[in-house]
Order: sequence, then structure tokens, then C-alpha cells
Amino acid sequence: MKYFFLFTFALLSTLTFSQEKTAAETSTYYFIRHAEKDRSDQSNKDPHLTEAGKKRALNWSDVFSNIKFDAVYSTDYKRTKETALPTATKNGLKLTLYNPYKLDKKIFLNDTKGKTVLVVGHSNTTPMFVNEILGFKKHEDIDDSNNGNLYMVTIIDGKIADQVLTVNLH
Repeated sequence: MKYFFLFTFALLSTLTFSQEKTAAETSTYYFIRHAEKDRSDQSNKDPHLTEAGKKRALNWSDVFSNIKFDAVYSTDYKRTKETALPTATKNGLKLTLYNPYKLDKKIFLNDTKGKTVLVVGHSNTTPMFVNEILGFKKHEDIDDSNNGNLYMVTIIDGKIADQVLTVNLH
């Protein structure tokens, strides 16, 4: 009986340690493009979302409702911040603003290691960011009419897996 308790304790200790180790070394990233933007003024480089875009932003927060995010990143544009905000709010988070052209991949990966992160960008910067994390060019720019791509990247012990889904939210 004594050995049974020792074995059980050792097994439970190992399982607990393994779970803690895996959780600490798993980083999960969700990348989306901003929702539909107002195109009524072609000279406006920083438009708000349209009503359809606002609906999509809320729908994204519903899609992500079972995910506990540790951080939500957005470029510093109205359309990306408005897309990211409903999910950040549901998770009690402030937006972390980033510049996709000045982002240091090593610093980003270090800062987000072991975390679950949403990143909201643009038709060209979202695939570019995913490719940077992957370490090679896999994804092309998103067509300007496509606001529904969801790129998911998981890093476990340095091994990277990714997939892309198209989520139609209308």
C-alpha cells in the first residue's frame, strides 16, 4: 500500500509538472485583418468601420468567446482598433499598439511566449506578420474584399504549426 501511494504521488507530480511545462511553453497567435472599413472618402487614410464592419468586429469577439487572451495587438488605425476592441474588452485587456514595419520578431515572441494573443492588422501586414513568425513566406496578401481570414499559429517547444480559416460572419 505504501508503494501505491508513492507511485500515485510520483505520477500526479509528473502529470502536474508536464501540464505546467506545456502550458508555459505554448504560444498561440490568432491573426485577423480589420473588418470592413468606410470607403466613402477615398482621401481618408484612417477611416472608421462601416456598420457591417462593426457587426463583424462584434462577431469576431463571439467567435473568440471561449478563448482567454493574454494580449490583443492592433495597428494604430481606427479600423484595426475598432475591430480589436470588442475582443479586448471581453478579456479585460487594453490594446497593445504595434507598427508592423518596426516590430522586432524576437522581442515580440519573447514578450508573448506562453501566451494567447490576438493580432489585428491589414490585408498586407497580417500575412506578412504570420510569415515572419513562421520564418518563411507562405501566405500572400489578403484580397481587399476579404475580411474573414483567421490565421492561427501555435508554437510548442520551438515547433510551429499554422492553419488558415475563412470565417464568414454575415
